[in-house]
Amino acid sequence: MARRQKPASGKDYPQNFTENIVDIDVTSEMEGSFLEYAYSVIYSRALPDARDGLKPVQRRILFMMTDMGLRPDRGHVKSARVVGEVMGKLHPHGDAAIYDAMVRMAQDFSLRIPLIDGHGNFGSLDDGPAAPRYTEARLAAPALALTDHLDEDVVDFVPNYDNQLMQPEVLPAAFPNLLVNGSAGIAVGMATNMAPHNLGEVVAAARHLIQHPDATLDEIMEFVPGPDLPGGGRIVGLAGIRDAYATGRGSFKTRAKVEIEQLNARRTGLVVTELPYMVGPEKVIEKIKDAVTSKKLAGISDVVDLTDRTHGLRLVIELKNGFNPKAVLAQLYRYTPLEDSFGINNVALVQGQPRTLGLLELLQVYVDHRLSVVRRRTAYRLGRKKDRLHLVEGLLVAIVDIDEVIQIIRSSDEASAARERLMSIYDLTEIQANYILELRLRQLTKFSRIELEKEQEELRRDIAVLEEILGSDTRLRRLVSDELGEMAALHATPRRTVLLESEAVDPAGAAALAGGSGTSASAGKAAKAVLPLEIPDDPCWVILSASGQLARTMTQDPFADGGQRVRHDVFTSVVPSSARGEIGAVTSAGRMLRLQVMDMPVLPATAGVPNLTGGVPVKEFLTLAKGESLVSLVPLNTVLAVGTTQGVVKRVTPDYPLNREDWEIITLKDKDTVVGAAAATEEDDLVFLTAQAQLLRFPATAVRPQGRTAGGMAGIRLAGGDSVIFFGPVSPADEAAVVVTIASGSESLPGLSAGSAKVTALAEYPVKGRATGGVRAHRFLKGEDLLSLAWAGHGPAKAAADNGASRALPTEHGRRDGSGVPLSQTVDAIGPSLS
Repeated sequence: MARRQKPASGKDYPQNFTENIVDIDVTSEMEGSFLEYAYSVIYSRALPDARDGLKPVQRRILFMMTDMGLRPDRGHVKSARVVGEVMGKLHPHGDAAIYDAMVRMAQDFSLRIPLIDGHGNFGSLDDGPAAPRYTEARLAAPALALTDHLDEDVVDFVPNYDNQLMQPEVLPAAFPNLLVNGSAGIAVGMATNMAPHNLGEVVAAARHLIQHPDATLDEIMEFVPGPDLPGGGRIVGLAGIRDAYATGRGSFKTRAKVEIEQLNARRTGLVVTELPYMVGPEKVIEKIKDAVTSKKLAGISDVVDLTDRTHGLRLVIELKNGFNPKAVLAQLYRYTPLEDSFGINNVALVQGQPRTLGLLELLQVYVDHRLSVVRRRTAYRLGRKKDRLHLVEGLLVAIVDIDEVIQIIRSSDEASAARERLMSIYDLTEIQANYILELRLRQLTKFSRIELEKEQEELRRDIAVLEEILGSDTRLRRLVSDELGEMAALHATPRRTVLLESEAVDPAGAAALAGGSGTSASAGKAAKAVLPLEIPDDPCWVILSASGQLARTMTQDPFADGGQRVRHDVFTSVVPSSARGEIGAVTSAGRMLRLQVMDMPVLPATAGVPNLTGGVPVKEFLTLAKGESLVSLVPLNTVLAVGTTQGVVKRVTPDYPLNREDWEIITLKDKDTVVGAAAATEEDDLVFLTAQAQLLRFPATAVRPQGRTAGGMAGIRLAGGDSVIFFGPVSPADEAAVVVTIASGSESLPGLSAGSAKVTALAEYPVKGRATGGVRAHRFLKGEDLLSLAWAGHGPAKAAADNGASRALPTEHGRRDGSGVPLSQTVDAIGPSLS
């Protein structure tokens, strides 16, 4: 600390200098100084006024922008200009504080109803705004409602910091800005943190309170069930909101809006489209990566931010296979800002004193303020109307005898004498006489008198209405309520935030609250279940449809009756497996490819037959050569029976390589292809069906199992030009086993041949020896010469037409050598029992 040096001699002091050192108590001085500082922070910086919901700097910004004429229909001006005007005239503090307050009022993610229309980079949840010399601003339309009628003596004005200018003590505030936009600030020894709400809901509550001054909190909460955050999201737990509305203090949890989506054929993800209040995507990504690195989170492979201006927020969290998406989401809520806590502390200034207010008190303070504003505005307008009526009445008196008035004025030596003579002759007041003296000659025409009489009548009617408003509290309240309704109609928007009753609600799906109606519809309570993080290895069915759709279902019986059927929902393969198991896919080229069941999409758990519209094309899982197609799905742990179009049959032993993803299961001859492959036991019969309607049935024991590189053996002897169109195992003990054949003409154009269908019990066909020609399965009608489709297995069967419609097949079993029943439409697929 620097010392005060005394001069070397007394002559250096002034002649009249007298040293006066005052000893003070440091404790008292610090207490007094701190109280002054605390008072300044509380009243002039950190806390909003409960009437207009604005802090002093915000109020001064809006007032100065209004004074500058920066209306929504005018052009933007540089933000630096606004900051300079506010700082130089009303707010003698740093420009950074003013600009920060201005930026916040322009951010649609900070305020539910932004008050400033910003042009340029006004920041984001993760980044700050550009400098004020780069951005531009003007008032937003709702801000005009806060400053409207300031020139009608609706509020008191106070001097600025140097007593040269006047500024409003509070703004008229045509809507409850404090509840709608909320507020946050830290003062000395106290703080405020108020949540935003929906304008339509708050206005509806205010109007109800105006009409029913003795309304209870429960009645008000029917209109305002909870906050409505600018970024949407979900609020979990309404008990804290109820406490905050009752006492002014409470807390609730906010959650992001997350949906589980199938990103591609093999990958599931969590897509975040809404975040908690004031939480940015970069912060979420950083916390997720930290939690994955510290091994608090498992099952996440990548996080991608796809946010853009067109689609808005889209944060994609890719999951690893085998993890339960809902369980991973629960972990994300626990360890990342996807779930955040908001503490409500409704501290605001009421009559210059900081108070903690509940919802009912906040609305009551605003309603009282608005009643005062409208009453003062009405009184001001009444006074102006009466003053104008006074002038009009005096003018009408003068116009009646205008020639005499002119003569009096011309004969007077000066204006004061003319004024005195007019007042004495026509019994006018000084104001009326002065107004007559200031008249222009063009106002003395005949039409001016008619207009003055009309204006007089209008003024008298307006005065009567204004006096009625001032004389009736009911009429005044109705006027305030109607004006609030107009504000809601202009600026209210639908609710964005969903309210959930408690944490027990499924985080991935909840009932939304109807926005803007003033009524709540919260999600019902549900039992909270602990979800396993990894998907258990539960039994499932893997299904392949005739259209090449692949999926798995957790239903116990995929062939159950019921359910809605869609195009091509004919099953060509149904393989039992488990969620973490593997199956094989046999192709027409004699190859088998290994498939992971976990990679396949799960069909919705619906009653009856699974709807395969939830499946994905096979090409998303398999890489097939040109001309190669998928024949069937098979288990990997059983003996398979394979048949080819040239009549070759083979039983393959399951000695498949463990270190390869694909291998051959049969060596095919030139131009031969696999037509069918399925698991077969030694008790099964193997069935061939050819295009020329030949059927051969023989025991599976007639074919010895071979290694995967063998070429098989003769299965059915084919006539010239014939080929196999179906091969598969059928249990002879199955009394419901049937053979379905559909005939058509080879000369007909595709889709034009009506054809015929026949369903025959498998027992009608005798067992023959392997490598024989079999028996006749279908007698062709006129115009038919081949089978277009054939199938054998457990019945009854269903078919899908080429237009996707379900085709009814004959219900009566016919003789094996008989003809079929004519069809009205071509069929392009046959499969097991379906509905």
